[in-house]
Amino acid sequence: MKLVRRPLALVIPAVAALLIVGAGVLYAQLEGAERGIPPVDSASNFEIMGVDVDVAADSGEHARIEGWRRAQAIGWRMLWARTHNRPPSEAPNLSESVLNSIVSGIVIDNEQIGPNRYIARLGVLFDRARTGQMLGVSGDVQRSALMLVIPVMTTGSSAYSFEFRNDWQRAWAQYRTAGSAIDYVRPIGSGIDPLVLNYAQTQRRGRGWWRMLLDQYGAADIVVPELDLRRLYPGGPAVGIFTARYGPDNIFIGRFQLAARNSAEIPAMLNEGIRRLDLLYTQAFQQGLIRPDPTLVIIQPPLPQLPPEEQPEAAAAPEEMGAQVPAIATTTFNIQVSTPDAGAVQQAEVSVSRATGVTSAITTSLALGGTSLMRVTFTGDAAAIQAALQAQGWQVQVVNGTTLRISR
Repeated sequence: MKLVRRPLALVIPAVAALLIVGAGVLYAQLEGAERGIPPVDSASNFEIMGVDVDVAADSGEHARIEGWRRAQAIGWRMLWARTHNRPPSEAPNLSESVLNSIVSGIVIDNEQIGPNRYIARLGVLFDRARTGQMLGVSGDVQRSALMLVIPVMTTGSSAYSFEFRNDWQRAWAQYRTAGSAIDYVRPIGSGIDPLVLNYAQTQRRGRGWWRMLLDQYGAADIVVPELDLRRLYPGGPAVGIFTARYGPDNIFIGRFQLAARNSAEIPAMLNEGIRRLDLLYTQAFQQGLIRPDPTLVIIQPPLPQLPPEEQPEAAAAPEEMGAQVPAIATTTFNIQVSTPDAGAVQQAEVSVSRATGVTSAITTSLALGGTSLMRVTFTGDAAAIQAALQAQGWQVQVVNGTTLRISR
């Protein structure tokens, strides 16, 4: 075997070229022009989808208006029936003015407008505060701890998540989570998301890296909804195999299969798949199967006590007078708070900073219309900060360790 020695003058430029290409690929991963799909804000609405209307009128525009009016009434009966687990025909009749006051929006799934006819599949959004009183569910429903969503899609024997834009990520971003018992954290997919929230990460079991990610995104645990999309031929029938998994160990929750007749029906199939996956996660949560993993909690050890000879001189004076001042450790807490708008962010920061014992309160992760994360430095332990926040009018829920969730 003959060894061939390459001149060093040829090797160095080749290595430099590879480094430049690698840097370009990394930059493209972080700064792609089509990177990221922001999730919709659904925190303040009840949603009813799949409302079919077929209306004829003297013009297409009048038919459309009448179709939307009928959709409001149909949507109200469907919402009432879903809430009370009773037939829609038993729902109380509401006047058009009342329906107009509680409906916050119409979602167009598909519509066809003719000269004097309107055929559509619509969704109806109901204001949670106003409609909840009529439904008898105005109080807060029990919800899970914050769950980081990493949607994984497999197609053409390749599996990926946030590596690039895809229909599965888009479907999760457009899903309205207000009616779910699972409190989802849905990353946008921009910035460092493609590098740290990829398919390979869902296969790792090590807790150290997961702890860092959950702290970065303000979540307590992970859910991994998987989609295996199989097409018979391009543009033709497709089959989706949906799997619900949970936690760093990829615990299996459930699996089902849906079909689409052609590519145009795939988005609807994905939406139905998410709805059924959410039901699987909700049932698992209600059965106690989904709960924060204690191995993901970052436990901060207490600060060691200084030997008596190394105690600060300032503490000597009280000791000489017979008084003993206990040492109080300073702890950093992550506080989750719902922030529907910019004003809510400012109000939360001001209120938390006024709590006794708080030395600093800074919003580290801003999510208008969702849940923001605030990093708070507090002189005292977890029980003390709970009492201090409750004194400011907050309801406090312990998520894990030094992570708290507050609400009004």
